[in-house]
Amino acid sequence: MARKAARKSARKSSRKPARKSAKKTAKKSAKKTAMKSARKAPRARATARPARRASSSRKAATPAVRFGVITHTELASANPTATQQWCASVLGWKFGEAVPTPTGPYLMWRFENGTGGGIRSNNPPEFPGSIPYCEITDIQGTYSKALAAGAAAMVAPMQLPGGMGWVAIVAAPGGVPIGFWSAG
Repeated sequence: MARKAARKSARKSSRKPARKSAKKTAKKSAKKTAMKSARKAPRARATARPARRASSSRKAATPAVRFGVITHTELASANPTATQQWCASVLGWKFGEAVPTPTGPYLMWRFENGTGGGIRSNNPPEFPGSIPYCEITDIQGTYSKALAAGAAAMVAPMQLPGGMGWVAIVAAPGGVPIGFWSAG
């Protein structure tokens, strides 16, 4: 008799959790169905949304200035095409289309980190060489500060064609040319 009672009790205890889990499953299923239909139903808005502005009125995010970082190097060459071919062959530099200038084509390259440079003909009495351009925020202020600190003027601040920013070049003490570039 004790065995029968134990079996009966075991059957009841094993059924109860099954019933409870079946009830829980049914509730969860009903809740999911209700949530899905609620998502599909259009929502009424309390107030009208303001009209969107035309995309042309949005300003593009201006990248942070990397003050003082050399972001462009200019190579003045007696033979720009030969220099370009050598840089591509030996260093693997990738060049874009040449930019026409009054003194000949300007051959530009760009690296993945956002820096790059250009190759141009040297302008005698200038010797072939390179000029690093440091990114700055205030072209006139930095140029004036450089001259006050002992640099010699080489190229006064001038605007680049096509809205490409502003440049200036000074000869730092010791005669080393240093260029400055600013977006505006």
